[in-house]
Amino acid sequence: RCVANGRQAALLAPTGVLAAQHTKNVLQRMGEESGFDYNIAVLRGGMGKNTKAGRQLREEIASGKVDLVVGTHALLSKGLQFKDLGLLVVDEEQRFGVKQKERLKLICNGVDVLTLTATPIPRTLQMSLSGIRDTSTIRSPPPMRKP
Repeated sequence: RCVANGRQAALLAPTGVLAAQHTKNVLQRMGEESGFDYNIAVLRGGMGKNTKAGRQLREEIASGKVDLVVGTHALLSKGLQFKDLGLLVVDEEQRFGVKQKERLKLICNGVDVLTLTATPIPRTLQMSLSGIRDTSTIRSPPPMRKP
């Protein structure tokens, strides 16, 4: 819905392998062949602002040309600017450290954040219990998931 309303979205994954899996799924659901035709990009390690590909992608994100970016820790780099980030999804939140979470706070001012984890850390649980964060529990596996 965020992208459909003209804002950008970002999906942060802790590893390149997981980012690649998310990219494959996002492209199937929102890419050219889906009928939606949103501009999806991947930003990962090795695509720094000193590389041609990294510089070009960062310019496209800053200009709003990229609708949804899937990435690793590279999404947390200081030089990355979004034109109008509306949603940040953090997969496997427990795998990011304190410095990365502090950077997320700077990026996420006025942005809806969805964090996903199978093993919540004590700080996250405390925030949920105190009402700072909302919590949802998914009790059933997705369709086609093998037990």
